[in-house]
Amino acid sequence: MILENSKIGVIGLGYVGLPLAVEFGKHYDVIGFDINHERIVDLKNGLDKTKESSRQEISNSKKLKFSNDIEELNTCNIFIVTVPTPINQYKSPDLYPLLNASKMIGGVLKKDDIVIFESTVYPGCTEEDCVPILESTSGLKYNQDFFCGYSPERINPGDKINTLVTIQKVTSGSNPIVAKKVDNLYKTIIAAGTFMASSIKVAEASKAIENAQRDINISFVNELALIFEKMNIDTNEVLEAAGTKWNFLKYKPGLVGGHCIGVDPYYLAHKAQSLGYHPEVILSGRRLNDNMGIFLANKLIKLMIKNKINISQSKVLILGVTFKENCPDIRNSKVIDIYNELISYNINTEVYDIHANSHDVLYEYSINLINDLSLYDGIILAVPHEEFKYLEYDKLKKNTSSVVIDVKSFLPKYLSDYRL
Repeated sequence: MILENSKIGVIGLGYVGLPLAVEFGKHYDVIGFDINHERIVDLKNGLDKTKESSRQEISNSKKLKFSNDIEELNTCNIFIVTVPTPINQYKSPDLYPLLNASKMIGGVLKKDDIVIFESTVYPGCTEEDCVPILESTSGLKYNQDFFCGYSPERINPGDKINTLVTIQKVTSGSNPIVAKKVDNLYKTIIAAGTFMASSIKVAEASKAIENAQRDINISFVNELALIFEKMNIDTNEVLEAAGTKWNFLKYKPGLVGGHCIGVDPYYLAHKAQSLGYHPEVILSGRRLNDNMGIFLANKLIKLMIKNKINISQSKVLILGVTFKENCPDIRNSKVIDIYNELISYNINTEVYDIHANSHDVLYEYSINLINDLSLYDGIILAVPHEEFKYLEYDKLKKNTSSVVIDVKSFLPKYLSDYRL
């Protein structure tokens, strides 16, 4: 198989899959496949609700076709899997979307086809969990009749500077020849270049530790924030001072959610535990970061009580529900922890977000986003959307006793009563 004759099927058209399909569609025949019929209809009309690809970018991808018909994948000889890999309520890997996609591809897999996985997994998942399904469904033999690759996604939702093509891509394959083919394929679209890992397992592990490292670093500054709060010291002023040294890592405290940082460490920990090793550092960092939402909710309550606000009759506003600023992505948002903690005290809590899709928020979190702001006893600026910089916070306060918490130190210091 030579690259010029490749026809690519991209399975899953979310934040990762769509930009990939759009870029490949400039060079190869591509079927962008998703089981969500509504998503396919939107994309055929040039509408991307994730805001990762513009109408013009989709239109410019001349060889890209969208479909939710599995039969159309029969003509593909390269399959790229970009389905979600979330965690369940027990914080264990939920491989259902990945294994289901593998089963579906197995039904259309042909001799000499290549299946490339981009979904974030623990080391070994591709060959230990996905390949057996591909074999059993297709009746073909791995590394004899069909081949696999792994190239971890590095999409940063909402980031218009560090995009798919400007971030170096790690690639790998199930044997040296396939690894080179996979690497050459991605070199077609990745302007920043590629890095060919020595094996699929190495590539899988590289992705897992990228986000685990960031998670641990953020948990450290979150712990500092909890310590300095007791000392009545402004954490950000401490970090600013420490940051004057050249080798100080400039991480900031905050909520740690999303599809990667808040999830991937659990995949790595799961694999480690299955091998009899209990990862102390990774899991301790996760526990600390997972509790920050509850801490912030209780901090607001304590400040309101200090200001003699009647909690049972209070009204609180949460600004932002997405997992990060300036994008509509609500996956694994830790803002919900703040909301649930406030609700547990029977506090009338409203949530306002101009980027999030209200139907998605209602479906995922059972929260009705408000359209109009009123007056509040407490305000938590949870997500620093650019538009929130221009709100008149004094006019949102019910009175001078009202409390404002700025989670990301987004506002000038004088506008908030507490910042993490």
